[in-house]
Amino acid sequence: MISRRSFLASAAAASAAMPLPAFAATQTSTKLPKKFRPQVVKVSKEYPAGEIHVLTDDHFLFWTLGDGKAMRYGIAVGAPGRNFKGVAEIRRKAEWPSWTPTASMIAAEPQVYAKWRNGLPGGHEKNPLGARALYLYQGNRDTLYRIHGTPQPWTIGRSFSSGCIRLQNAHVEELYEHVPLGTRVVVY
Repeated sequence: MISRRSFLASAAAASAAMPLPAFAATQTSTKLPKKFRPQVVKVSKEYPAGEIHVLTDDHFLFWTLGDGKAMRYGIAVGAPGRNFKGVAEIRRKAEWPSWTPTASMIAAEPQVYAKWRNGLPGGHEKNPLGARALYLYQGNRDTLYRIHGTPQPWTIGRSFSSGCIRLQNAHVEELYEHVPLGTRVVVY
């Protein structure tokens, strides 16, 4: 069983970035601190290629490349107590997805979410899903958590949302192209 601690230990060399392979690592969005910019980092060779590992406390998402390497992205996550933790699978992907707040989001913060109860179309400037969304499932059950873009790129490195994992739009577009349906996602 992979733990957050073992993943952190294997990614300890993450600050020693390596040259990028076939990733564009676009930097055209809001300027991020260097540590949150996409970069290839070393991880333990025990992590197979093609998995996503999310360290919510550290605000990083890792797409494992195999051979002890991973692409690391800076992320924004949910406010304390609002994050998904566990193992899931990507069962759906969408470009410019529409968005509707959940009933629990509306109940918890009606002043923020009630006005959007009928949803927002993809591409709307207020749609929090941004350019792409990867939908997390456990079995046949939609967890209602997503890995997605954000129209608020300055939030990368922060914990404030309703719980989804957010990347800059350019970065989620890049990740979206590499991640197939059925990808295993581990959120620590």
